[in-house]
Amino acid sequence: MPKLWRDTVEAHRNEVRDAIQDVTASLVETHGLRGVTMSQIADEVGIGRATLYKYYPDVDAILYAWHDRLVGRHLAELASARDAATDPAQRLQAVLETFADLSRRRGRHNRELAAFLHRDGRAARALKELDDMLCDLIAEAAGAGAVRDDVPAGELASYCIHALGAAGALRSPASARRLVAVTLAALEP
Repeated sequence: MPKLWRDTVEAHRNEVRDAIQDVTASLVETHGLRGVTMSQIADEVGIGRATLYKYYPDVDAILYAWHDRLVGRHLAELASARDAATDPAQRLQAVLETFADLSRRRGRHNRELAAFLHRDGRAARALKELDDMLCDLIAEAAGAGAVRDDVPAGELASYCIHALGAAGALRSPASARRLVAVTLAALEP
């Protein structure tokens, strides 16, 4: 099988997976976690049920894959923001601004869906990745004298995550930026 053909087939499969995941998340928002069937998903995506089952065994597996994809994109966006700046304080600020914006855009998730998706270790692993990233950035900024060093970096990272998680209740980018400014002020030496 030629490489170009394999790449085309794999790209199509990825598009179908993404469509299945997006449609499922949308249906869950409309009908509730247990109000969605594989038949509904197949109909909405425009594929047969047999094809759907080739991709996923059940609705739960689709939702986990959707959430994993979303979290992966968020972590990549945070890493990109971190890597775009060179100064330790700017790197920290860029990540905090990006995290606040992600929280704001995410808004208030369906509580039932959030409880379902966060009951296994996947969300905890992603949170640990974020915590580790912030811990490193805070320690780096503290070493440069840009952030207080009288509180351990891990405690400050936890503070930032919780403080900026409140951006989920905010509606405007300006309000999220103000929240970041307040959070950064608390980190000043």
